[in-house]
Amino acid sequence: MADELQQLIRAAQAGDLASFQRLHMQFVGRAYSVCLRLLVDVQKAEDACQETFIKVWQQLPQFRGDSAFGTWLHRIATHAAIDLWRKDKLLRLVDDVEPDSYEAITEEGVPQDLEKAIAALPRQARAVFVLFAIEGYTHAEIGALLDIAEGSSKAHYHRARQLLKESLSER
Repeated sequence: MADELQQLIRAAQAGDLASFQRLHMQFVGRAYSVCLRLLVDVQKAEDACQETFIKVWQQLPQFRGDSAFGTWLHRIATHAAIDLWRKDKLLRLVDDVEPDSYEAITEEGVPQDLEKAIAALPRQARAVFVLFAIEGYTHAEIGALLDIAEGSSKAHYHRARQLLKESLSER
């Protein structure tokens, strides 16, 4: 499997569109998932995901394999979502998202109550929680991504955890 992935990457780096399309099919779910969790809006997540793969295509020749391809792509997706978030001043609550459409796209194995509770968090707390608890970024990295202090990232994470505990205990 790893050899097949390496062959796909090399072929796509050489400009083979069919290989790139296969890479896209293999990784689009993961990219979309991080975009949706950060943006909490189906259309904006789709836009960020599309931007992710445009950037991947453009930057693919520079991919050296120092990290796993999935990790590299995931970082691009995270940055694409944050860039869109900043560009459109998306730092809003989730009130505009239809709950039914959000339920339909949650990942298998993730409790929908938890997904709804995360989606209902205040914007900064949600972003920090998703990046730290789900995506595995450090508070220093989150601070750099969101242009906040590392201590602020920790405070937002603590607030998010408290709000999630309250929200989930009410159910």
